Amino acid sequence: MKPISALSSLYKSALQGPVALSFASTALTASLLGLSLSSASAAPVAMPTHSDANSELVNRGAYVARQADCMGCHKEDYSGGIAVEAPMGTIYGTNITPSVRYGIGKYTEQDFKNALTKGKAPNHRLYPAMPYPDYKGMTDEDISALFAYFQTVPAIDEPPAYKTDLPFPFNIRALMLGWNLVNMPDWKAREGLDETQKHGQYLVDNLAHCGTCHTPRNATMGYDMKNYLSGAMLGTWHAPNITPDKASGIGSWSEEEIVTYLREGGVHQKALAAGPMSEVVMNSTRYLNDKDLKAIASYLKAVPVVTTADTVQPVNVAALPKKHSDDIAINLLDQMDVLKEAKAKASSNSESLYLAECASCHGINGYGQPDAGYASIVGLTSLRRDNPAPVISVVANGIHQVVNTRPQMPGFKDDLTVEEMAEIVNYVRTTFGGLTESKVTADDVANQVKAGPQAPFIVKNAGWLAALGIIAGLVVLALLIRWFIRRR
Repeated sequence: MKPISALSSLYKSALQGPVALSFASTALTASLLGLSLSSASAAPVAMPTHSDANSELVNRGAYVARQADCMGCHKEDYSGGIAVEAPMGTIYGTNITPSVRYGIGKYTEQDFKNALTKGKAPNHRLYPAMPYPDYKGMTDEDISALFAYFQTVPAIDEPPAYKTDLPFPFNIRALMLGWNLVNMPDWKAREGLDETQKHGQYLVDNLAHCGTCHTPRNATMGYDMKNYLSGAMLGTWHAPNITPDKASGIGSWSEEEIVTYLREGGVHQKALAAGPMSEVVMNSTRYLNDKDLKAIASYLKAVPVVTTADTVQPVNVAALPKKHSDDIAINLLDQMDVLKEAKAKASSNSESLYLAECASCHGINGYGQPDAGYASIVGLTSLRRDNPAPVISVVANGIHQVVNTRPQMPGFKDDLTVEEMAEIVNYVRTTFGGLTESKVTADDVANQVKAGPQAPFIVKNAGWLAALGIIAGLVVLALLIRWFIRRR
């Protein structure tokens, strides 16, 4: 099932290297700013795992697998092996096909339920990269359907290429018992919700586990429930505030826009999905029916508002560039001529850098080439946020997590100076975000590039803290033994 991305970078590693597509002298791919379009259509995509030959229960289970995004960690064939980069080390998705030797072929339905809702496999404890804290709220009906479906998928009789091997003390899986006592959420139906919103809460909180990316973590890497869904940095990615706060969340979004985003991966002049969210759209939400997507949208408009400091400036449509033409996206020769002319007329170094490094994909006016998979970046909320960190991260690190056939974007941290990257960030935020100014400095870029995923103190120093605890325990034990001996 999909990883608790918030536990690290939180949590997704790049699956493939960048794919370059070039013309003129530029080789820049995919969507700038963490925002590549999915290939979703306006209607639900047909379920590839649905079959008239299957029972209603099995087909229901195939749909639950999409709702729960099981493919996010275990691949489309459920053979596992996808890396989850957590602060304590790399965790790999396991084989969950009905292979007796390598998968879950020996599981009973109760074993399956225990793994889903308690993080307890027959022979060991699971790490919460498998989001059992969220699946804890799954209904028995959905669990039964999912179990029935997994009995029908082709067995992959081989282990994943990589196996989880965390450093001490995290390699002691029994420690998860303590983590569970402290951090397992107590999911309760909120009062005052209508039936649609109740269904939406079940999807958001449990099956779709939206909180795994969009909720900040406490010192032990559990949910900070007071700030539920208020956004979190996922290493170099930013999962935004999705509470209905108008300044920093999605309060200005309509329910229809939320549905469109989840199904198509983008909303004009608001956002485009990429990285972990692109995977969610590709694996899961584009397959969901109208009832589910509308329920999610309705519930997200009803969750408690959380205001954060990372506000989004209102879009100033008048300040945004106009599209050069509608047909330029499919006319390669015209694109080359227009770009050449624009480079000759560039009025600043920042514009020259954008035209040299970015415009071959995103266009001189930022409207991209949608037919080729290069997204428009005009008016996006990521450009209008007060915190430029997400934009800096994408310019520096690129986008290597698009799992469909869309092109991916290489980062520039090895090819451009921090000064040059700062100029590009400022240019796109003002030109395509419509901001009146952007003052990102070379130091801002340098600090963001070297920052990396931030782990809480207790996680970062767990090794020596555990060793100190063991020593302290031995000292106490020795003192107790000495005390008993003296009493005799």
